[in-house]
Amino acid sequence: MTLYHFGNCLALVYIPFHITYKHSGLSEYGAFWKCVQAGGIYVLTQLCKMLLLATFFPAAESTIHGEVDIFGEWLKASVDLADLVGLYLVLAGIPGKGHAKLLTAGLGWAGAEAILTRFLPLWVGARGAEFHWKYIQQSLESNINLVQHITTTTLVWLWSRHDLSRSTLPVVSIMLLLSSYRGLIVDIAFSGTDSAWTVLMIRAIYTLCLSLTTLKIYARVASSIGIF
Repeated sequence: MTLYHFGNCLALVYIPFHITYKHSGLSEYGAFWKCVQAGGIYVLTQLCKMLLLATFFPAAESTIHGEVDIFGEWLKASVDLADLVGLYLVLAGIPGKGHAKLLTAGLGWAGAEAILTRFLPLWVGARGAEFHWKYIQQSLESNINLVQHITTTTLVWLWSRHDLSRSTLPVVSIMLLLSSYRGLIVDIAFSGTDSAWTVLMIRAIYTLCLSLTTLKIYARVASSIGIF
């Protein structure tokens, strides 16, 4: 039973990556090693972030009555802006244009995160003697993060374009900030919520709204420059 639960969680985490790679056309472009390179840059970016957090934001004492230190959490969340730099470097290193470039960068980035942050906890916890829903929640959250990373990659690509209209650039910039501070915004807005399923649903809705808006902007920009 425990092996079945572990296998179910693994499938829930990693099969969506396989489906995305196979059915998005990336396999036809031979983009596997580009995805691996994107994952390598993800690892380097996370190491730099860990160094910054350890140097400038040491672990603080717990706040009184469980209150959230909004300013301190905002400073820590600001380190995630380094992910935007990492994604920009990934995009700069992938030739071509269009959706294949964005999917390669986003899929490689999200895949590296899923391997580094999900496999070991599932291996240790999901194989335990007792079943726990939190591992299913972590697996579902990995799927949400896949959409989130592809959305953020698209926003970075849009922001880096020199032919982006002046009216669209501020919108893209705001959405980049909303994407980078997603975790902080959800945690603060729903800090009093005890249900992990509710928080997961809110993150999914947040990501869905962000991704649909990004897709609309990307479709308009792509059609104007002749990618479609």
